[in-house]
Amino acid sequence: MIIISILSLLLSNAVNLRRDVSILYNRIAILILLYCIVHDYTSLTVVTKGIGLHGGLLLINNLTQIFHIFVFIVTIFILTLTSFYPRKVWVSEYSSIKDLLFNKFIYYNTKIINKMGEHLKIIEYPLILLFIVTGAIFLMSSNDLITIFLSIELQSYGLYILSTIYRNSELSTTGGLIYFLLGGLSSCFILLGTALLYANSGSTSLDSLYIITSISDIQSSASATNDLWYSPNYINLSLVIFTVGFLFKISAAPFHFWSPDVYDAIPTIVTTFVALIAKVSILILLLQLVYYTNANTTMNSWTFILLISSLFSLIIGTVVGLTQFRIKRLLAYSTISHVGFMLLALSISSIESTQALIFYLTQYIISNLNAFIILLAIGYSLYCYTSDNKEYDQLLDKTNSPIQLITQLKGYFFINPILALSLTITIFSFAGIPPLVGFFGKQMVLSAALDKGLYFITLIAILTSVIGGIYYLTIIKEMFFSKSDYKINTILEHKLFKGNVYNNKAINNKSFIFFIKKNSHIEYNYKNIALSSPITFTISILTLTILLFLFMNKEWLSMSTILVQLIFNS
Repeated sequence: MIIISILSLLLSNAVNLRRDVSILYNRIAILILLYCIVHDYTSLTVVTKGIGLHGGLLLINNLTQIFHIFVFIVTIFILTLTSFYPRKVWVSEYSSIKDLLFNKFIYYNTKIINKMGEHLKIIEYPLILLFIVTGAIFLMSSNDLITIFLSIELQSYGLYILSTIYRNSELSTTGGLIYFLLGGLSSCFILLGTALLYANSGSTSLDSLYIITSISDIQSSASATNDLWYSPNYINLSLVIFTVGFLFKISAAPFHFWSPDVYDAIPTIVTTFVALIAKVSILILLLQLVYYTNANTTMNSWTFILLISSLFSLIIGTVVGLTQFRIKRLLAYSTISHVGFMLLALSISSIESTQALIFYLTQYIISNLNAFIILLAIGYSLYCYTSDNKEYDQLLDKTNSPIQLITQLKGYFFINPILALSLTITIFSFAGIPPLVGFFGKQMVLSAALDKGLYFITLIAILTSVIGGIYYLTIIKEMFFSKSDYKINTILEHKLFKGNVYNNKAINNKSFIFFIKKNSHIEYNYKNIALSSPITFTISILTLTILLFLFMNKEWLSMSTILVQLIFNS
């Protein structure tokens, strides 16, 4: 379905001259993804322990299918940002259900709803997103080293293009170029690891690799390793090199140095996608690789690098984050810290830790997605305000990333308390404050680490969580306890706008003159300009999921438990 849709979109993009219809292409992409969700959901009962496709190049099982659906849902939420205009006019007297269904409010809206916003004029945007999603779902289902490399490159090339998609933005181009160069370096590590694995085992199939590592365990116990045609230590070294490439891609320390610069440089809408999708696909692939190679966390195992990277990520993500004053750089270091928790769960490879990883990954994606969408919504909601602070006016790429500094959130609670509270709930979830969903994720990971006897790294994780709370509280302090730099734009303060309510039949028949006489003119002011419903609806769903997890935890935890049982019993 996705491949057919990509071909159709390519054809329609090629023959289309109007870039202002990009919003319609985004809506088509949402419909495509909804169909894909239905398709995967209906086939869940068919696939149980797994089905090999295309001669074993791909392996479809319930774990990959569930995360295919998860990727589709996350992509739909991100596409709502470009599928609908960010603002609307809301006049409560003319907003009854009857009015909304049978009448249409028409007004001069180009600037109010940001109709000419740059993110609404990129016709290739949904097409590139579908390419990346295709790479991500292939990567999660890969069962061969060749398929893994092709999938990761399909995903990565899409992300490089997406980062530089704002052609007139110098910062975006710089960020995309950094991402491309270092992403290319990480691909070299993946390719080198693949070549070494093939040279030693004679096969690119992961099934063969799993069999060989199982034989290694038997032979090592029988102390007859000299009779083998390969070296088990050589395979471990190859897997270490192979894994380093993926640690680059998910910005795990000490391979993290590109992510703060790239996150900060590229537009916020793009950052939202870049920060989330790559991590889901790569961590699910690594989860299967760790389990099926019967790895354990010892000095001789290749997964020891995951534990070392976890330790570095926890420390660097927390300590360096304390010095940040740009909000997307701070979120980048926060991400590095969260990746540390996920790698800790990944390296343990027990039933409890695998359940913790699946749970932590889903809650992290939901919280991070909500944080980025709220940041964009805050920028859209400041349409009627001007600032006394001249530094805000001098920000580069202000149209693509309206909120860049933490100080821009000063006193925002007094402008829009609901959005401020939503961001606070999300940040508290990052910090691991109970009873929010982030607390349970960290608790599950730390419990699994203690059961494995990893007391030192557990202590480090607890300390870094406490220290990390400092930079999260800085954002909350700015929003709630600082005086705002914003004031109502004097041009808009006393200005009255005019519009008309028309019957839908009138618009369809184009008989406007007849209906103007029947409908009175409506006057409205800046107070009637509000965020559009799709954005507020998305924020509401995500915030309530984070806040009310305690009351709906059964389904979520049951799903992760069932997936873990399917993996360990297959």
